[in-house]
Amino acid sequence: MFGLFKKFKEGLAKTVSAIASKTAAIFGQKPIDASSLETLEEALYTADFGVETTGEILAEIKAAYKKDPALHGQQAAAIGAAVLKRVLAGAEGRLDLGAPAGSPVVIAMIGVNGSGKTTTSAKLAWKMKQEGRTVTLAACDTFRAAAVEQLKAWATRLEIEIIASHTGADSAAVAFDAWQAAKSRGRDFLIVDTAGRLHTKGNLMDELAKIRRVLQKNDPTAPQHRWLVVDGSLGSNSIEQAKAFHQSFGLTGLVVTKLDGTSRGGALVGIYRQLKIPIYFLGLGEQPEDLQPFSVDNYAKAVFGLE
Repeated sequence: MFGLFKKFKEGLAKTVSAIASKTAAIFGQKPIDASSLETLEEALYTADFGVETTGEILAEIKAAYKKDPALHGQQAAAIGAAVLKRVLAGAEGRLDLGAPAGSPVVIAMIGVNGSGKTTTSAKLAWKMKQEGRTVTLAACDTFRAAAVEQLKAWATRLEIEIIASHTGADSAAVAFDAWQAAKSRGRDFLIVDTAGRLHTKGNLMDELAKIRRVLQKNDPTAPQHRWLVVDGSLGSNSIEQAKAFHQSFGLTGLVVTKLDGTSRGGALVGIYRQLKIPIYFLGLGEQPEDLQPFSVDNYAKAVFGLE
């Protein structure tokens, strides 16, 4: 558990720094004061925790300060972490890696270009393989020229089975063939990497619906998981994106990537508050092992610099 917490703390280092570097009094052992609370408020907004969450954190710290004027920074940080845990209650998505279902469990990876969807698909497949499950990748991002080759390169590197066609091929046909292959070979999971699309482009959203319809010809319950891959560095801008995808495709989960490269690691709180979609994984670095299951406890403690 300590190793996992360390990974969260390192991966969220820029968000932690954005808060902690401005609020030495909050995180130290000194008593807090009005000035340090103001600084904390600014830091929380900068890290994209949003109006509601920032307001709740400050209100609880102020209430505690009123009761105990000797309240010091570590106590204030613990209060902030406790508020985050309460706000994110139920946010941890848990993927069942139990007994094989007889047909592959399908996870459709959805999102805009640049969100890290293709690399996340490969990292997820690797993680499943490490946990003893069998998995096939479907290279259904046939729209972007380099996407199929990118996923093939990852699959070769990580020794993951992949079903792919050429750039410009019918992505729904690739998904159909991949399901048939995964079923005939007795695979536990099929991960479908779909084409990146802007949530405002109707034709690409229609293509996503077509992939779903074609998969359901094989299995009426597929895709059992529909995960939006969100670039964590976009901050609160990703909320509208998530709403649009949820409305058109019925999202069942979120993966938040690139958190190691941003100080805006609070945005996932706003997305969860708005949509109540569970968060399955966080991308905390470049390596396959840097895709980590979301932990509310580790996230809250890391953000507030707690051990």
